Amino acid sequence: MMRTALIAWDYPPSPSGLSTAAREIAESLALAGTDVTVFTLDRQGRSRQGSVTVVGCAIPDRSALAVLRRRGGLGHLAAPLAFRRAVLAEHRTRPFDLVEATNWYAPAVLLAGRRDLPLVTRNSTPAAYSRDKPRTMRDRFDAMAADRLEARQARGSAALLSNTAEHARRIAAEYGLAADERPHAVAGLSLPPATIARGAAALYRDPAPGEPVRLLFVGRAEHRKGFDMIMEAAAILDRESEAGTLPPFAIRLVGVPESDLPTGLAPAARARITALGRLAEAELALEYEAAHAVLSPSRYESFGLVYQEGIAYGRPMVACAVDASGREFVGDTGAGRMAASDTGAALADAVRPIIAEAGMRAELRANALRAAGRFNRETLGAETLALYRQALLRVSAGSV
Repeated sequence: MMRTALIAWDYPPSPSGLSTAAREIAESLALAGTDVTVFTLDRQGRSRQGSVTVVGCAIPDRSALAVLRRRGGLGHLAAPLAFRRAVLAEHRTRPFDLVEATNWYAPAVLLAGRRDLPLVTRNSTPAAYSRDKPRTMRDRFDAMAADRLEARQARGSAALLSNTAEHARRIAAEYGLAADERPHAVAGLSLPPATIARGAAALYRDPAPGEPVRLLFVGRAEHRKGFDMIMEAAAILDRESEAGTLPPFAIRLVGVPESDLPTGLAPAARARITALGRLAEAELALEYEAAHAVLSPSRYESFGLVYQEGIAYGRPMVACAVDASGREFVGDTGAGRMAASDTGAALADAVRPIIAEAGMRAELRANALRAAGRFNRETLGAETLALYRQALLRVSAGSV
């Protein structure tokens, strides 16, 4: 039986995209017959979750690593040091065949390049794509350090995984990787079986006369996610609804606290918006079930789990044509409408017919249901193990 160490920043029940992805990877590997141990920074202690062993690597307050973590640039080494110590301690007791980690902020950079423990990096969105523009010298140094550590981890990996072909191309360019240096496979993430089943069984009820069309956003209030576009579109569509040329609508924001809402939003538009903050999985499922459409106008997604979740529930999607994953999963399947550009006006143009026309919602819902269920744990596990075997062959041949 192959034995794998999986490094994760957090793990369920922590409600984040990286946490959800880590669970899907771990459970898919376990389903395929792999012995999986997850090392996560969001807790301490050791536990068993289903078929997966979870080892907490949280950095204690006032420890040397906690002090290091607060240092600009150098602080990015604190988590890799904690992960390295925990993984190697377990490896000495009962060896792993290999270790997998995300690229995001390079948690496994200090395990890269080892022949006794080959590293596979599964690429999420690079840190450079999701942070704000550095404003100070310290911020610039911190960003530069993070980017260089990510590139170093990628170059020290025996193999790489990306979520789509376009994502793989962007990753190779970002980290300066030659096409023939190492295996670089494409494997889409899965949805939990419970999500697929609940989505398939979810009813869809159009709004009654006078009831608002409910638009759901799941993500963070950041530029990459198109949050600014949503706020601008909300103001445009609010004016039309107030004038009586558009039915009422409401926007519900999961993952966005009240404090992240822009202060300059007009009171009428603000009244249509509910910031829900982070929600547990069961609460998020209720939001998907109650939604009439899902807003996901990201400028860039490595994969886009929200696309897959919304489609699994048969909800009409709204994505942005700037994002290749949005074009592939939403545009090409007909599961939703695409904003032609990354502006609030373009997003308003895409959303307007969904608010106004029940027939449009029905058509997009039917397309979404046909596209649902494409990504499952069986496929993810098989594709991941295939790359693992390539990595191990590369190491045994002395290519690392």
